[in-house]
Amino acid sequence: MAHESGSQLTTAAAALEQLQKSPPLKLIFLAETLAPKDNSQSADKRTSTVSDDSEQNGDTHPAALQADLQHYKELFGKLRFSYVEQVTKEKFLRGITADPPSLVEATENEAKEKDILALKATLKQRKVEIAELLQQLEAKGRELALRYEGVQLKTQQLASLPVEIEGLEANIETLKREQIPHSQNPELALPLPETSQLVEQREAELTALNAQLAKLQSSLPNRARELEKLERELKPLETQKQGIVAAAKEARRRKEDGGGIGDELEERGRWLRASEVALNKMLEV
Repeated sequence: MAHESGSQLTTAAAALEQLQKSPPLKLIFLAETLAPKDNSQSADKRTSTVSDDSEQNGDTHPAALQADLQHYKELFGKLRFSYVEQVTKEKFLRGITADPPSLVEATENEAKEKDILALKATLKQRKVEIAELLQQLEAKGRELALRYEGVQLKTQQLASLPVEIEGLEANIETLKREQIPHSQNPELALPLPETSQLVEQREAELTALNAQLAKLQSSLPNRARELEKLERELKPLETQKQGIVAAAKEARRRKEDGGGIGDELEERGRWLRASEVALNKMLEV
């Protein structure tokens, strides 16, 4: 049993070691790469919505990442506006300073405006799709983060289990050695399942014996009445037996005294003895 338990612990430890050697999740690597190297610059970029807890837990906290994302959105929005304004000015200046200057008709402006509106509608639809996709990714990321934390916690708990199991097995062996007194009855050393089965068997036997005892107790009054009846029937026969025995003794005495009636008495004695034997067999005395 101890050898089998030791082999199971060895197998579990090997599986746990292999699990700990597995490569880290890609999300963890991405979170590490997104963390800014200069904490002072990242703190300046964040808004007042960042909590103290996020600053204590580092730049990989979701609140810190959300603040950085909001800052970059505002920054890129300003850069895009400046870029569009600069490009528009350059095109306008290039158009009026060209030789000959490039003139645009009203029909061309209307066609261009329709194309721009169509592109804006398409862009808006893409933005909605991307927003929905980002929400799904965020929900899935949170779910995976919780599951990853749970796996990490369970892995730490599993890492401490082999040591605890070895300590418990050592305590069990110590308690077995210190068990006093050591019973010679093998039934007292059975495991719990076999002990429960033996108790159930003994209880079934006790129930059967109780049923037999109740049956005998219920038939006891009838047996007592039968015994009284047999005793009443036995008394006349006992009286008759005593009379026959007395007559046989008297006949024997007369025979020993002698006389003309000896043969008759002898014959009567034989008859009496035969009667006595018959009565004894009848009464089972």
